[in-house]
Amino acid sequence: MTTHHQPTAGHCPAHEQAPPPTGPIPIYGDAFTADPHATYRRLRARGPIVPVEISPRVYGYLAVTYRAAVYLLGNTPARFVKDPQRWAALRQGQVPADSPARMMMQPRDNALWKDGPEHIRLRHAITSALARVDTHALATTVARIADQLIDAFAPAGQADLVAQYSDPLPMLTVFELFGCPQELGSRIVGAVTRVFDGGADASQANAELEDACLELTHLKRHRPGRDVATHLIAAGLTDAEMVQTILLLIGAAAPPTSNHIGNGLRRVLTDARFAGSVRDGVRPLADALDEVLWDNPPVPNYSPLYALGRQTFEGVYLEQGYPILVSFAAANGDPLLAVAPGARAGNRGHLAFSAGVHACPAPDLARIIAETALERILDRLAGFDLDVPETELHNRPGTFLAGLTGLPVRFQPSTRLRPVER
Repeated sequence: MTTHHQPTAGHCPAHEQAPPPTGPIPIYGDAFTADPHATYRRLRARGPIVPVEISPRVYGYLAVTYRAAVYLLGNTPARFVKDPQRWAALRQGQVPADSPARMMMQPRDNALWKDGPEHIRLRHAITSALARVDTHALATTVARIADQLIDAFAPAGQADLVAQYSDPLPMLTVFELFGCPQELGSRIVGAVTRVFDGGADASQANAELEDACLELTHLKRHRPGRDVATHLIAAGLTDAEMVQTILLLIGAAAPPTSNHIGNGLRRVLTDARFAGSVRDGVRPLADALDEVLWDNPPVPNYSPLYALGRQTFEGVYLEQGYPILVSFAAANGDPLLAVAPGARAGNRGHLAFSAGVHACPAPDLARIIAETALERILDRLAGFDLDVPETELHNRPGTFLAGLTGLPVRFQPSTRLRPVER
């Protein structure tokens, strides 16, 4: 049954925070982490856009059907905007400073949180900088980094592919794209991961992240190079805009891609439809990775939006002043979709890269990193298999990221390095 949420009589969202939307369901905690899709099914049974508790005492809505997600994203900024200043609880000081939701949803001086001309200007700077990335050179860089990581654990015959491969590989790749020294880059990506994970130290992680991004900005202003950070500076971004844009791009490139690689490796290792075919060259790795983007997108819930004026969708009233998140994971799993689960390999109709004016500006770069990462490890390791039962694999906690805590594998020990084809 669709839930109707009526506005509070006499409520003025510009001056006071309304009570939480009726019956919010948590999208955090142990039960959610263990089986998020069970929560999505429960939410979807209540309607297309449903009241949720995003983190403790932080309330909003979550779009859980494909139609609702596309409607919200397609009507931004006409009916829904990104500006977090419209978040009444934040404006009134009711969101705890250390709230995981605050770290992920507070105002930032970058394209993700802007509407209209400011969004166009800042997004153009990003797309122009990323368009200058040589995709062939990127694939070669990823392959080189992958081989270095594999060489470190190949003689042992066993490894945790999250800690030793999928986590560091995108991070090291991003360092090179931004012309960032490794020590500084480690600080940036470590802090980004802590912000995404939404732990108790998220506020401290955010402060460390902004300090490190400012340090990189100053470094590139004094020592420009042929890298993404230098191209952003050339586009005329201020220091404040640089800090938040670097934060945005590294946050979008490293932790989500790490999770996508880990989830993709899990799919290849555990799903008979892929375990044989991709290794035999019959079915492309891209198909396995696209199916993972349908079933388990690395950013399952995000894209906070705010209603402009009175808005309803399929009978659901959306009260102003509350964030409306899009669940890409729930939308992709909507049983009303015409695309059956068995037909999703190679299908790119999913919402893992969002949609509309705020869609991911460079999905092809993310695909290159993930596909090359899987290609190299499948090419290098013989007898490659899980070292624990699949039931012992666990999800990382958190609302905004979906990935594994570990992926133990075994394989035939090897010290031989195959040269990267150039």
